[in-house]
Amino acid sequence: MGVPVRLPPAGPLRESRGGLTAPAPEGVRDHPGVIALPPLLYAAALGVVLVLRWLWPWPMASYPAVLWPGIGLVVFGAAIAVWGRRTLEGAGTNVNPSLPTTAIVTTGPFRYSRNPLYVALALFFLGLALALNTWWGPVVLVPLLIVMHQGVIAREERYLERKFGEDYLRYKSRVRRYL
Repeated sequence: MGVPVRLPPAGPLRESRGGLTAPAPEGVRDHPGVIALPPLLYAAALGVVLVLRWLWPWPMASYPAVLWPGIGLVVFGAAIAVWGRRTLEGAGTNVNPSLPTTAIVTTGPFRYSRNPLYVALALFFLGLALALNTWWGPVVLVPLLIVMHQGVIAREERYLERKFGEDYLRYKSRVRRYL
């Protein structure tokens, strides 16, 4: 346990940054087809929050009461994101979901969550909402999480099941999707 699972070769191997990978069968796209890069979705949602806050301020509490918990969540989310990214890079697989996945990573934060980078983004976003002292953050976060689940995570899971088959299903049965 804890060792990246590599896809058996489906054709001639080619060298990549993370080692050897097999090309996808002809006519098959070797990426999950997510609707947008997750950081861009979160940045757009943050833009919506800032506009709504400017048009109609909706404070959560007195400012100092939410500032420090917000900063704490931002730091915690950033730490998980850095840990997850380094773990993926160390396993030689792509972080960007529009590129092929070359390994199922089961170490680092991936021991506890199949999607620690997305959990980190949500914590970071919620922390910013607290630091900005606006209820618009949690309100916008709810539809954002639905979009992330349907447009990113569900697509990635279908892709990983097709690509890695039983190895991914075993991992999926052992590790929670989020927390």
